Amino acid sequence: MPGGLVALLDDVSVIARAAAASVDDVGIAASKAGSKAAGVVIDDAAVTPSYVTGFTPDRELPIIYAITKGSLVNKLLILLPAALLLSAFLPWAITPILMLGGLYLSYEGAEKVLEKLGGAKHGETLEDPITDFAKFERDRVKGAIRTDLILSAEIMAITLNEVATETLVTRAGVLAIVGIGITFVVYGAVALIVKMDDVGLHLAKKTSTAAKSVGKFLLAAMPRLLVALSFIGTVAMLWVGGGIVLHGLEVLGIHGPVDMQHAIQHSVEAATGVLGGVLGWLSGAIASGIFGLILGAIVVFVLHKMFGLGHSSEAH
Repeated sequence: MPGGLVALLDDVSVIARAAAASVDDVGIAASKAGSKAAGVVIDDAAVTPSYVTGFTPDRELPIIYAITKGSLVNKLLILLPAALLLSAFLPWAITPILMLGGLYLSYEGAEKVLEKLGGAKHGETLEDPITDFAKFERDRVKGAIRTDLILSAEIMAITLNEVATETLVTRAGVLAIVGIGITFVVYGAVALIVKMDDVGLHLAKKTSTAAKSVGKFLLAAMPRLLVALSFIGTVAMLWVGGGIVLHGLEVLGIHGPVDMQHAIQHSVEAATGVLGGVLGWLSGAIASGIFGLILGAIVVFVLHKMFGLGHSSEAH
């Protein structure tokens, strides 16, 4: 009996060590995968504030909370199972699906650009008289969650690529950790950004001269920052969307567009000396954005002009 107990405890210790090693593997893999997805995270953080801009302060955090919940559903209940199933049974389908998502982002970004340039608006905007604010807010949240789904798909795809050779359990664990972590980082940062004007108002009421100065600066800067982030969000849609499609074309064996982008990037790097790395990367990003704008404008024309379709219920 004592021998059996010792054997049982020995088995338990072996299982515990194996579990600990597995947790370590997941943690290390999640850290590497998360760093690879950092570029898309920045884009996600830039896009989201545009969906909150213009609402009264008391609705900003509830909207961000609703988008955060939707983002977690996107990542954990839709994309994580889909990524695992696709990687197991249809790995070839991941690239075309991502390309469709990139095309949708390009369409969203191009539509916003065309509207700013005087094109027809599709759906209610904050510039229009709004008769049903509750419906307008729901539409805004739905639009944000829909865009988040595309950006989250890219994050999960990057993550999956980093752990493609790992076991199913490790892949699932890494995808869950990266998905949850990135969601809280992005939407936590967005919440801080959109509430900085409230912080400024609080500081402006203080008796300290330094606090008042900081408060006044924040109050003056925040509206401009939110407008700038709205612009950056549109640019990010085009940049990420175009980049996703370009990368997909390369994977599918169509190298012409990517070769042209690389040629532009290398030319800028060679011509700008010590700033070559930064300016070369920037030129590549601009090329992706222009490509995304052209693609998106084509989709806008086809949907709106040829088929008469648009975002009849989505707010921009």
